[in-house]
Amino acid sequence: MTSRFHHSLPTLLASLRAAGEETRLRILALLAEGELSVSDLTDILGQSQPRISRHLKLMAEAGLLRRSREGAFAFFRLDDATPGGALALALARDLDPADPVLAADGERLAAVRATRAAAAQSYFANVAREWDQLRSLHVPDAAVEAAVEAAVGETPLQALLDLGTGTGRMLERLAPKAARAVGVDASHAMLAVARANLEKAGLSRVELRQGDIYALPFARGSFDLVIVHQVLHFLDDPARALREAAALLSPGGRLILVDFAPHEMEFLRTEHAHRRLGFEKDEIAAWFAEAGLDCDLAEEVTAPDGACGQLGVMLWRGRDRRLQGDFPIRQFDREVA
Repeated sequence: MTSRFHHSLPTLLASLRAAGEETRLRILALLAEGELSVSDLTDILGQSQPRISRHLKLMAEAGLLRRSREGAFAFFRLDDATPGGALALALARDLDPADPVLAADGERLAAVRATRAAAAQSYFANVAREWDQLRSLHVPDAAVEAAVEAAVGETPLQALLDLGTGTGRMLERLAPKAARAVGVDASHAMLAVARANLEKAGLSRVELRQGDIYALPFARGSFDLVIVHQVLHFLDDPARALREAAALLSPGGRLILVDFAPHEMEFLRTEHAHRRLGFEKDEIAAWFAEAGLDCDLAEEVTAPDGACGQLGVMLWRGRDRRLQGDFPIRQFDREVA
């Protein structure tokens, strides 16, 4: 067992006591494969919800686990960026997966994931007709994804945040480049779809959170890349959402925004809850400036054959104007202060 963190003797003893019980070790082994809800763990381990909750509470208080809320659900994960989480992960990985008890747990975990994937597929089938209708109006998704990847470039990422993650597609494409990847969406149903898609892609360590884009639960400067993909047109106050997103960037970090160019398709407002019918180039550039970002890219996304569709898709990239070690106060800092 190895860990990149050093622990004081009392802290290490407390952590080991918290982990040192059969059910709790089984929980750690399961969470090493990705985040799970209390309900998931109850189904896998065949124990009562109160008992599982007590085990989770004890380990969370010892710093071994991280807990997040998603509507009525609570999800738990191992966070190897913290000393306790790194220790828990090391303990879990030191267990023998061929152990009969752990192997049976693994089989039940696979069954739970299969059920989750089926539920997500059923939900998405109900909305697929609307999605297909919208997709037919603009450039193919593959062209948009390629444009985003080109704007991101090849530089490895420390921390990536995808706001309005939806089905998790942007995370599927970009998470492998990041040491940490987080997706946020307001919809529990869409997060279920994203969770199933990411698990299918072998990206079960990606973090998914239910949250409000105007009140994001992260410290300022936490991410070197934030993606806002086809979200802004649903919002009442898109400029405020961009300020909130920019506040999470580390010095020199980048924000990539993908949304529609101005259009006159009113049915999107009445039938699909679009609040804004696209955005002007200069409008986004001005909002970037207010948020402390320099807009260094603004382009229309086109397919390889040059087609752009009835709905034009725009990509903007803003860069935090602070350099590493240089922290001038930005406009939104003054507003908060």
